[in-house]
Amino acid sequence: MGDRASNGRTVVERRSELELVVTRTFNGPVRLVFDAWTKPELFKLWWAPKSMGVPLLSCEMDVRTGGSYRITFGHDAADAMAFFGKYLDVSPPSRLVWTNDEGGEEGAVTTLTFEEEDGRTLLVLQELYPSKEALDQSFVGMEDALPEQFEQLDELLITLGASV
Repeated sequence: MGDRASNGRTVVERRSELELVVTRTFNGPVRLVFDAWTKPELFKLWWAPKSMGVPLLSCEMDVRTGGSYRITFGHDAADAMAFFGKYLDVSPPSRLVWTNDEGGEEGAVTTLTFEEEDGRTLLVLQELYPSKEALDQSFVGMEDALPEQFEQLDELLITLGASV
């Protein structure tokens, strides 16, 4: 692991025209980090970037291989934005793979791997896009939102760790 990945900051890299890789180390055991991604009641607490000011309206997750998810943002149902897809691989607590189907066309496939070392968890998030244009569009949003989301996840892990 290089310095960049292990200093607690979020590193967002383009590995190719179709691939985006985000790495971050969290202060928490892999079980808690995995739970935060797969339990709706925990996911809801950190996923919406606070600076956006747009709350998470609903979060349905059937976390199993072949299961699906649907996450809705907005102030009310009328202006809601939905993100949804299917879980292609669920291997607790080390791997999660899902599709992003909200675009109508073929969307990105997200692969998350979780690796514990000394009570900390290295998270690697890889997104594979159907086209360079799709990645270009997504990259801008992720560079801004993900670091904030991951900071919120950090805060949640402190709370969860304290209550264990």
